[in-house]
Amino acid sequence: MIALALLLASTDVAPTPATLSPVIEAARFRAEEARQGVVADQRHVYAISNAEIGKYDRRTHKLIAKWQGDPARFRHMNSCILMASELVCAASNYPDVPMASSIEWFNAGNLAHVRTRSLGPGRGSLTWLDWHDGSWWACFANYSGKGGEPGHDTRYTTLVRYSPEYQEQGAWLFPATVLDRFAPYSSSGGVWGDDGLLYVTGHDRPELYALRVPPAGSILEHVATIPLVTDGQAIAWERGADRILWGIERKTKEAVAARVQPVLEGRK
Repeated sequence: MIALALLLASTDVAPTPATLSPVIEAARFRAEEARQGVVADQRHVYAISNAEIGKYDRRTHKLIAKWQGDPARFRHMNSCILMASELVCAASNYPDVPMASSIEWFNAGNLAHVRTRSLGPGRGSLTWLDWHDGSWWACFANYSGKGGEPGHDTRYTTLVRYSPEYQEQGAWLFPATVLDRFAPYSSSGGVWGDDGLLYVTGHDRPELYALRVPPAGSILEHVATIPLVTDGQAIAWERGADRILWGIERKTKEAVAARVQPVLEGRK
């Protein structure tokens, strides 16, 4: 373990991405709104669609609350995280251009929409955000096909770090080994792990990419690839659980949970 930690901490050479064992599926059930993403705690699962959120009982899988937004205002809500008693969601106007994005807040109890923050046009289409190390981390997707802007393809997908007041603190591009797997789409999901690594998914491949912010430069480092039981899309750690990651199976409208092994322990 010490040797592995030293390898990953090296500032001279980026580690060769490892391929780890597949995750272990822990739960699966159908949720009509599971078309973009999902987030969960130990009592409820929240399934997310473009302009809908369904709240489900973990034990019975029964729908207990639902929010339906105006599709003209909520064009493409992609992913959410749970913070205290609220859902914080990434949204955009995909596939329209110029790309414009916003952050939307919902009461996790009754799913009422409580506030919004428009980010306007900028680096791309906001697909996910997470709170980590006292900052917001947001991914702005770019596409080589539908929804892309002229002159900007998948390679322009960007991770941005913001202060709590949304002042930019840094920005990074994704490594070629991950961009090749995203293309022609982009990153649909991303969450920080308790191991200090960033875990991201693409649009349609059953893969999870473990990344880290480099000690120098502006390209994220690809640490490992982990086979998933779902085909990309948005992801979220289950609040209160140990490395249980939720995602969706879009074609069957299912919410799926899986246990992800620690990357350092699984690395060869």
